[in-house]
Amino acid sequence: MVDEYGVSTPVENEKSHDSSLGRDTRTVAGLTLVSRVLGLVRDVVTVRVFGDTFVGSAFAAAFAVPNMFRRLFGEGALSAAFLPEYTRLADEDPKKADAFASLTIGLLALVTGLITLAIELGLLWVVLASGDDPQRVYSLKLVMVMLPFMPLICVAAILGGMLQSHGRFGPWAAAPILLNLCIIGAALPYFVVDGADPAAWAYPIGIAAVVSAVLQVLWSMWALRRTVRWTTGVSAAKREARVMLVRMVPVIIGLGTLQLNSFMDTLIAMYPNWIGDTVFGRAYPLDESSNAVLFYAQRLYQFPLGVFGIAVATAAFPALSRVANDEARFGDMLRRGMRLSLFIGVPASVGLWLVGDALIRVLYTGGGEGFSAEGAARASAVLSGYAVAVWAYSLNQLLTRAFYAKGDTRTPMTIALGMVGVNLGLNCVLIWWLREAGLAWSTAGCAVGQTVLLLIAARRKMGTDYVGLGRAVVLIGVGAALMGVGVYLMGLVTGSGEGGGSWWGSVGGVVLMTLVGAVVYGLWSIWMKMDELGWLIAKSTAASPGLHEVSGDED
Repeated sequence: MVDEYGVSTPVENEKSHDSSLGRDTRTVAGLTLVSRVLGLVRDVVTVRVFGDTFVGSAFAAAFAVPNMFRRLFGEGALSAAFLPEYTRLADEDPKKADAFASLTIGLLALVTGLITLAIELGLLWVVLASGDDPQRVYSLKLVMVMLPFMPLICVAAILGGMLQSHGRFGPWAAAPILLNLCIIGAALPYFVVDGADPAAWAYPIGIAAVVSAVLQVLWSMWALRRTVRWTTGVSAAKREARVMLVRMVPVIIGLGTLQLNSFMDTLIAMYPNWIGDTVFGRAYPLDESSNAVLFYAQRLYQFPLGVFGIAVATAAFPALSRVANDEARFGDMLRRGMRLSLFIGVPASVGLWLVGDALIRVLYTGGGEGFSAEGAARASAVLSGYAVAVWAYSLNQLLTRAFYAKGDTRTPMTIALGMVGVNLGLNCVLIWWLREAGLAWSTAGCAVGQTVLLLIAARRKMGTDYVGLGRAVVLIGVGAALMGVGVYLMGLVTGSGEGGGSWWGSVGGVVLMTLVGAVVYGLWSIWMKMDELGWLIAKSTAASPGLHEVSGDED
């Protein structure tokens, strides 16, 4: 309700909580869905160029290195320290916000540019010293080609965060479409060129990724043209910059260790390509195709995570930052975000685990190109490991951002550091029994552990209570179980659940299993009148002051 002075009462704010988070989640999820579908097309195309070969592993590693820095700077430490402060300034002092943004972007471009130059020189030295190892030389050259993607995409990510803080979630959610289109455009001619060499074709595909980063920067700056005035007069924002840098330190330590752990996963998988096929005199359990198997399996579990899990966290972060000082509203929004994450993440875990094998065969084999039968089986085992914790990855994204919104970067850092050690230890042990799948199961187990620790810390540090979550979790769990039964039975009927069969049979099986799962879970949600479904599909209402200011236009 609104009083005589036009101020929203808590009842009105409560409705705005629902509509704002639901609307913004739909915006991000809808555009991310388009991007992820194109991403699947990209993967289908590139896997048929590279297959489960050393070329596929090399391309996956070259793509992972710049993205590691993107997660650290563009979407990690800097974003966590920058966005809450920028959101506050954008509301209170737009001119200072412009100065703060200009200073931050300038520093980011300078630092990441210098890091890129240093790594390029280091890699050049290693390449010159590795003349007798053609696979290592090829892989490192490909990394050198794709490394400029890093500073560009870091800048683009911060620009995207600025758009989100102004309530414009569409432009940045759409930006990855440019990456997918560029890579698809560079890869397709391979299929019409006689005698095309996959190893040679990886270079133009890598260059296309770098070009896409340039386009994403330009696209984001164009989207900000009416919102931000760039300036060289940045002295007014020096204090805010110092605050940001102080907040960054613990996040850099935490995320830096996390990204080192991620790089260790790549190193473990790339060991046969970069170092050798034995370790301490014993045959290494992975081979030259392991990183390709790991990379393309990861892409499938990242689909529901990117479309829905990260969408909820992305939509919630600016709003959580705005209500960080209002414990009641902050707690309410965090609980709603958690319920949305579980509402989508739990059935995604169940469905992906059941459909994964057929999905691998549909997307990554067929037509005599792509993964071999052995590679497809190995990728399916990897996907099963990752799939069980999609819900945990989603909650971790949201809970970590909740701490960041409160200005607490130390707590998630401490928890992350503990999980890094556990994950690395499990990786080194499990690969000897499960090969690449050991890396996936280690990641999933540590994600669940991290979720539990973050939930405990949220209660202790932020006073978060979980009233109302119990019933929601039960309903979501029962709905996901019913959905799983339906999907499993349809898999038996079509033969897809047992593996084998023709490629077209697998296509039909995946479609039918997915439809059955969606119908069963949707009907359960409607029958039980689950609030989460209403939040996602309800039409938006005007956001309340101080919670979420929505731009007049959405690209």
